[in-house]
Amino acid sequence: MSKDKRKPLLIEAIIPIVILILLLFTSVKLNLEGGNQMGLIIATVVAGLIGYRLNYKWKEMLEGMSSAIGTAMPAIMILLLIGALAGTWLISGIVPTLIYYGLHILNPTYFLVAACIISAIVSLATGSSWSTIATVGVAMFGIGTALEIPAGLSAGAIISGAYFGDKMSPMSDTTNLAPAVAGTDLITHIRYMLWTTVPSIVITLIIFLIIGFFFDAEASTSDIDSILKTIESKFNITPALFIVPVVVIFMIIKKIDAIPSILTGALLGGIFAIIFQPEIIQDLGANPDLEATSFAESSYRAVINALTIETNIVTDNEMVNELFSTKGMYGMLYTIWLIVCAMSFGGMMEKLGLLKVITEAMISKKKTGKGSLILTTTATCIGFNITTSDQYLAIVVPGKMFAKVYKDRGLAPQNLSRTLEDSGTVTSVLVPWNTCGMAQSSVLGIATGEYFFYCFFNILSPIMTVAYGYLGIKIAKIK
Repeated sequence: MSKDKRKPLLIEAIIPIVILILLLFTSVKLNLEGGNQMGLIIATVVAGLIGYRLNYKWKEMLEGMSSAIGTAMPAIMILLLIGALAGTWLISGIVPTLIYYGLHILNPTYFLVAACIISAIVSLATGSSWSTIATVGVAMFGIGTALEIPAGLSAGAIISGAYFGDKMSPMSDTTNLAPAVAGTDLITHIRYMLWTTVPSIVITLIIFLIIGFFFDAEASTSDIDSILKTIESKFNITPALFIVPVVVIFMIIKKIDAIPSILTGALLGGIFAIIFQPEIIQDLGANPDLEATSFAESSYRAVINALTIETNIVTDNEMVNELFSTKGMYGMLYTIWLIVCAMSFGGMMEKLGLLKVITEAMISKKKTGKGSLILTTTATCIGFNITTSDQYLAIVVPGKMFAKVYKDRGLAPQNLSRTLEDSGTVTSVLVPWNTCGMAQSSVLGIATGEYFFYCFFNILSPIMTVAYGYLGIKIAKIK
């Protein structure tokens, strides 16, 4: 006879999170590869043991984990395809061409501002920070490397701009999700976000502009000339290669899903590689066991390898060699491993009601002021980004939790939807084990900790929304 499930105690809900934090801290301190994954697995096991105490069956807990992993499947597919796209856009000369023209236009003084603005425009047009960072962002990151800009700063500028555009675009999934959960309409939500988002991005651009003045525009001229000559000698540079990224951006603007859009871009990259870079194709696709290989065989081998495994374009310039190296789909497997472990932990915590107990405790202790309520909402969204590793859960669950509270306080739903975006959407990329943090870290090839403090927009957004709450600025009341 099955026993009735009981509600977990607050101490039981906190134990897995405390253990996870301790294990993650230890992994970072000891620099253990795979330590984060094992920390998540152990924390999931601890949560499962608590589940047994709450009279949950293993099958029920497994269903919770499976459901959470299922929600991450689109992100996993996108990651694999981004790896494939990076490979074919390298061998086709698309990324080298973007870097080549970018080096002619940009200089270190205003590079960070330009990178932020360009990423913001593309993300605003496409509604996707992921696609923006995987395409334009990768090229801008390469330009930053060539200009000798610290990697963390370049990534911070790109991510800040991409998440501004994602947050404000009417085509963004999170921008549509937040008002739907809060109970307001899309246009009202976007208009209301302008009050906190515009000051945040303006301050961010000012910071990047000030930082840019500390870089010597003439210091890296010789290095840039060397890189340009190396690219010219290795690739066929032509504006025709811009057709592929334009097609991908157009597909996303037309609201075609990210998966077919990125897949199309990856396959077109392979086709353009065969057309425009025949020498590179012949070199990469040569069979070492044969004296001669047909162009058709070389083409197929080179493109498939670029899509799936590590590809290196070797030149006499060491910096260029670092820029022109990708790992295809294979390079994303470590991140996918982390995503599966993270979603297992989040799914287990959600299924057992442990997250609900924690958030209920937060709500029960809140004060009556508008500022305190918005602060509690912000902290809850950030907490869900940390514990569930998913930005959608960080929007949906707090949105459902606080919708009635805001209504009871006489606050219009756009206050809640704005807070969900200001805290749930933008902070996801700052968490190393969150799907967003893992994705952008893998795409740009830089640890989350390296760019964390330079994502000024992502850090300022939750601070701005809380400040508006306490100061009573643009807090709409229910009419």
